[in-house]
This record gives sequence, structure tokens and C-alpha cells, in this order.
Amino acid sequence: MMNIEPFITVLLYLAATVSLALKFYHAGDSNRLAGRLFNILAFAALILHARLLYPSIFPGEGLDFGFFNAISLIGWLVALIVMLTAFFRPLENLLLLLFPLAILAILLELWLPGERILADSLSGGLRIHILLSICAYSLLMISALQALILAWQEKMLKTRRAGKIIHILPPLQVMENLLLELIVIGFFLLSLSLVTGLVFIEDLFAQHLVHKTALSIVAWLSYCILLWKRWTAGWRGKKITRWALGGFVALLLAYLGSKFVLELVLQRV
Repeated sequence: MMNIEPFITVLLYLAATVSLALKFYHAGDSNRLAGRLFNILAFAALILHARLLYPSIFPGEGLDFGFFNAISLIGWLVALIVMLTAFFRPLENLLLLLFPLAILAILLELWLPGERILADSLSGGLRIHILLSICAYSLLMISALQALILAWQEKMLKTRRAGKIIHILPPLQVMENLLLELIVIGFFLLSLSLVTGLVFIEDLFAQHLVHKTALSIVAWLSYCILLWKRWTAGWRGKKITRWALGGFVALLLAYLGSKFVLELVLQRV
């Protein structure tokens, strides 16, 4: 019998995205109703997504961090972080992009199954390294999306083509400060990830890890320069968004790019 849970999860994500769009575009009682409906649909989708992920990542022996499993896990984790943070900070707009990405991740995992089993004997240090890497990647992905929205918002305001959605978004200064907060936390986790990799991985520059390591260092340096220049030279606007996006592209190539080449192109597990 076909498992319908993935399709129910996709439908819940779609419904949550629509209700969030309605919340942004309508005021008054309809706005509050759409907000309550969105919270119910979004958390239901996240819970079902977690139910799908658990047997995929914990198949009974070891951990399965295959390429599409990793994409689905990151999609779920990013959406969950933003969903929870949105109760305290103006991040809810990102979910209009993140929920469709989560849908894509579920469909990819469903249609293109693959596996990369990490043995149960994996040391505690390496497990910590993997966890830190995923958390750092997820937070810096959120910061990259925030940078894209900030760049678009700034362009619309400068060209005086600001529509209704611009007025829904927080002011530029608030968006920029939020971007920097995300980068600081993500940079800290990325630093811990590199340190634990250096300590617990026997050969960090082994043939199958050299590109991942080098690109991760490039990403780390990009974020380091961004934060240093922000605090010493007062970088703002385009400089921050460009360096934030550049750092994330390096990180994207380091993590998912390396997994794609190793697992799907070279068929090395």
C-alpha cells in the first residue's frame, strides 16, 4: 500500500504557505484568523515531516545521511528554526520561501531514494561534528535567504517601486540587524564545526574531504571578513548582502556540492 503521509505533508505545507500569504495581504479579523490557521497547518506539516525523516535517517542500523535525506533534514530544520524564531523576531516572511523548499525536499527524497549509512560505531566527537555542521549550515542558509530579501527590499525602495509587500516587511535597519544576528550565530557554529572536524576527523584533508574542507574554510573566511568589516568599517547594505551570499555559496558547494559529487556522480558511499 502506498504511504500517503508524504503527500499529506506536502498538502499541509502548501496550505500553510497559502494561509501565510493571506495573513500578509489582509488586515483585521481575517488576518488574525489566517494567522491562527497558519500556525496549526505549519506545525502539523513540521510534525509529519519529522515522522517521515525519523525512519529514513534511523533505518535500524547506523545513520543514513544520504544526499536527499540530508536535503530533507536541512529543509525541515531550517523551517522549524524560522517557525519558532518568528514568535520573537520578524522572520515569518522567510517561510513563504522555505515551505516550498521543504516540499521540494520531501518529493526529492520520495522519488530519488538513496542511502549513505554511517556506522553505529561512529565516535561521539564525530556525531557532534555532524550535528554542528548541519545546524551551522541551516542557520547560514536562513541568513542567505534573509540577505536576498534585504537586497530585494533595498532595490525596490531605491527604485520607488515598493508595493504592498514592502510595507509588510520590517524596516531595512531591522532586517539588516536580524541578518547580522543570524550570521553571528551561524559563524559561531561553523567555527565549532571546523574545530571539531580538526580534532575528531583523522585526516581532514583526505582525498574525499579536501574540497569540502577547503570550501568550508573559504566560507568561514568570508563570514569572518564580513563581521570584521561591519564592526571596524561600518559595512552596510550591498556589501553585507554580497559577502553573506558569497559565504553561503561556498558553504553550499562544500556540503551539498561535495555530497552530490561523491554520492550521485562518483557513487561513493
